[in-house]
Amino acid sequence: MRYKSFGKTGLKLSAIGAGTWGMGGRGWGASDKAGSISALHAMLDLGVNHIDTAPAYGRGLAEEIIGEAIDGIRGELIITTKCGMNIDKPGMAVKTATWDEVIKGCEGSLTRMKLDYIDILLLHWPDVNTPLQETMEAMSHLKKQGKIRFIGVSNLSADQMEEASKYADVAVTQLPYSMVDRSAEADIQWAHRNGIATMTYGSLGAGILAGGIRKYTEFGEGDVRGGFYSFFREPMFSKVMALLEIMDTIAENRGVPVSQVAVNWAVQKEYVHTALIGVRTAEHAKDNCRAMEWELTGDEIMFLDEEISNLLG
Repeated sequence: MRYKSFGKTGLKLSAIGAGTWGMGGRGWGASDKAGSISALHAMLDLGVNHIDTAPAYGRGLAEEIIGEAIDGIRGELIITTKCGMNIDKPGMAVKTATWDEVIKGCEGSLTRMKLDYIDILLLHWPDVNTPLQETMEAMSHLKKQGKIRFIGVSNLSADQMEEASKYADVAVTQLPYSMVDRSAEADIQWAHRNGIATMTYGSLGAGILAGGIRKYTEFGEGDVRGGFYSFFREPMFSKVMALLEIMDTIAENRGVPVSQVAVNWAVQKEYVHTALIGVRTAEHAKDNCRAMEWELTGDEIMFLDEEISNLLG
């Protein structure tokens, strides 16, 4: 496993971390607790020291699964969760980052994961109805209480991160980043230049860069692959398929799954400190961790960057 210095936090994080959105089940099919715990243990056994989750992942189910998976083995694990977004009874995401919601949300996360403290607490999404100052000051209050170690933000632009930093010591940011989604690249680079640790999600493009889907598929209602992500819809889908064919050549030459090409492309960027990989089975967890046993050459990265620009813009 490779490890990187995590911005100004002083932490050393594995270059890949365990993403747990799918473990909550909502939008990804049914939750599989036993399979999820097995996947987490496989990643931890192979050197991953960071788990990312959120109350919104299955209305707290992912956090409960993590609490069971790390019971007795928390040790030096870095646990990240979020605040400011919940799922209501109809299943809709509600962004509420008021002082009370931030405090109550953190307490709920601590209870579900059976923890005394959370290493990193992120504002999940900006709440347009609540001043950013109120949210950040609530998170600072939690830090003073010792309930969280570091404050971070997720899905905020560089301008919003700059504003948030006026009210709290923002140490971490989490943004989407992959070969098929570079929309936040400039914001990630800004954070890196300003000493904010960067954590990226969607490294495999919701699984499309794993190469298992090669034919256009209509996903059911509520499936995030058909709604949240554009990669599975035209005109993006055909472009991604063309990119996969290019990636296949490198994967075949290396004798590795195509997913490992995508993982290395992300983590080898100097401005990416750790990339989250969503896993639900031990087999996939092991494949992803094995990507850390080798690296793309500079020429391979340059070639892929050019092809990505040509195909996806």
